[in-house]
Amino acid sequence: MHRTLNARWFCKATTRIELPIFLCPSLGLASSYSPRSSVRVPSRTQDAPWPTTSSRRCLHVQTDPSIPLTPPPNPPSVLSPPTKSLPRQCRGCGALSQTSLPNQPGYFDLNRKAVQKYLGTDELPGRSRSEDKIYEDALRHLNTEELERQGVDVRALALSLPPTESRPQAPPPKPLCDRCHFLMHNHTGQSIYHPSVDSIRDTLLESPYKYNHVYHILDAADFPMSLVPKISHFLDTMPLRSKNRRSRTGRFYHGQKTEISFVITRADLLAPTKPQVDALFPYLREVLRDALGGLRQDVRLGNLRAVSAKRSWWTKELKEDIWKNGGGSWMLGKANVGKSQLFEAVFPKGRMDWKPTRHQITVDMEAQTREQLALPAMEDQDIVEDESAEPDELDDYSLLPLKPEETPFPEMPLVSDLPGTTASPIRVPFGNGRGELIDLPGLERSSLEQYVKDEHRLSLLMQSRIVPEQMTVKPGRSLLLGGFIRITPREPAPILLTYAFTPITPHVCRTDKAISIQNQTGEINVENIARPGAQEKTKLAGSFELKWDVTKQRTGPLTRKNAIGLSVEQLPYRVLSADILIEGVGWVEIVAQVRTRHLFGSKAPAETEDTAADPGLDNLSPMERFEAMAESASRKEKELPPPMWAGEPESDEPNWPIVDVYSPEGKSIACRRPMNGWLLNKPRVTAASQRSRPRKSMKGAKKREKQMRRAREAAA
Repeated sequence: MHRTLNARWFCKATTRIELPIFLCPSLGLASSYSPRSSVRVPSRTQDAPWPTTSSRRCLHVQTDPSIPLTPPPNPPSVLSPPTKSLPRQCRGCGALSQTSLPNQPGYFDLNRKAVQKYLGTDELPGRSRSEDKIYEDALRHLNTEELERQGVDVRALALSLPPTESRPQAPPPKPLCDRCHFLMHNHTGQSIYHPSVDSIRDTLLESPYKYNHVYHILDAADFPMSLVPKISHFLDTMPLRSKNRRSRTGRFYHGQKTEISFVITRADLLAPTKPQVDALFPYLREVLRDALGGLRQDVRLGNLRAVSAKRSWWTKELKEDIWKNGGGSWMLGKANVGKSQLFEAVFPKGRMDWKPTRHQITVDMEAQTREQLALPAMEDQDIVEDESAEPDELDDYSLLPLKPEETPFPEMPLVSDLPGTTASPIRVPFGNGRGELIDLPGLERSSLEQYVKDEHRLSLLMQSRIVPEQMTVKPGRSLLLGGFIRITPREPAPILLTYAFTPITPHVCRTDKAISIQNQTGEINVENIARPGAQEKTKLAGSFELKWDVTKQRTGPLTRKNAIGLSVEQLPYRVLSADILIEGVGWVEIVAQVRTRHLFGSKAPAETEDTAADPGLDNLSPMERFEAMAESASRKEKELPPPMWAGEPESDEPNWPIVDVYSPEGKSIACRRPMNGWLLNKPRVTAASQRSRPRKSMKGAKKREKQMRRAREAAA
């Protein structure tokens, strides 16, 4: 009753005001206007993919009581037609967009909110902008005095009025595919099938640019194990410059000139400061030269860089190098070496004011026709791409996707800890046509993650620099890494000092216990992160010799020139070392100190007829047998050569200490010359730590106090 009177009063009060009827549905109830619903609900058998709506707005009407108000089990969502289409590629992984295979890269779920917002289908047709504008105009042209006289709250209406000069909204960003979405927010996903070396080489040959530069990305955690296999296939078209001063800098193959540079990423894992990493360049160059093989011993390797995207070490110089080279810049490397993270750090953003220069001046000696003079000259002479081709046409046999539209600040590829995030080449142009930076999919790197439990897979990746603990491995003991990688010294074994630069936990125990832990049969409380059954595929990965001499670096003041100043040859011992590499995880530095006479002495000869036991000793008495053994021992001592302290070794190969490494399938293990990482990353010794004294031992304190008390009582 009260609602009807209020509606009639409000209708009479607003007869003098020109107010659209949809602003207040109650006005329609008091009038003879009977609205009808004009929204068509699409049926499941409808051919149109999107529902069609009428331009007439649906008003609120009273429902018929005879019709039951039971909602349908799955009401269809009324969406407006899409104003855009899906992007050609996913901006995160580079996979081509598709809506048919949900478990594959590049799949877009059309019911996801971000996808609907990008396509323009997230708003209902009843809330169109055109009708909202009518509402705003009606509120601005109302007579406020007349409304106040009728008892209408004008301030409440003014609060719903938007400002006249509204700031234009930015267009929605391109959405990620479902796989990249879950990688970014949930850290879950599956790796792609890694491409082969031949497919990457064929992709490079499809470059539309005349000048190309390949940046081979290497990971500092396991350098140089991340070197691409069969690198000689790439070096045939990208030859390295030799040490000869007359060697050529580059060559043209099939009308293209391609150069290569080696970039070591995550250099902050090697040392705490930038000057310390810069001092390692001679060492890094020699290690890379050893990894390239014997045929590459004469190369210069002046194109080696060590950068850190996390700390911005040398990234600015690399960015300027990419801008200066122009053309095609390619990021080549194995999976999970940090290509995408470096891509974002070195991409030249915001440079759109470049204009191509014309260095070469040509003079035509023959007359040209009017048609030839009317043709515009090409501005970019470096690009050999056919501009007449349709940009939307996609070649089914091409390994390189189409070039996207250039923007000053483009969206960068997705950075994730999952190996194999990039599924297809990602092309990002820069410099108003000057060139583009291309992120290639990563090659297969390591198979260790297949034998590790799912919850421990992220623990294989070294996230930050590690300060290791010095662990002593005595004879008869072994070093375990994560419970599934074992390092055992071979007998006769010296005392080893080990430093594990790995994110997985190291553990030292007896060799028999280490074998039981690795085989998952022991009851020792040591965590083994390997999957059940991985012990069946554990094999010997290799036997590595500690053959690099680090005596001068490890001795301290004995060989320092401003101290004692002894030479290494004058010392009665040698300090030997080697780095055991674990692919994709890190490295273990192993150091051993051996006597010089044991190192350069003669090896133990094999047992022959002369050295075999004399069967006649069994017929002698115990006293005669003892005298015969003493005479034979003295005779052997006279035959031994004098110890070689500073001379040449007697044999061709010294008696290097050897360590055996066991891993799943006997893979993902290598060895390199030592970097002396412990000397660079050991805990800092400060003045406060030097002044502090260790805690006094309380062992036997109560017993001594009791004895002293009894002695005092006896004396009294």
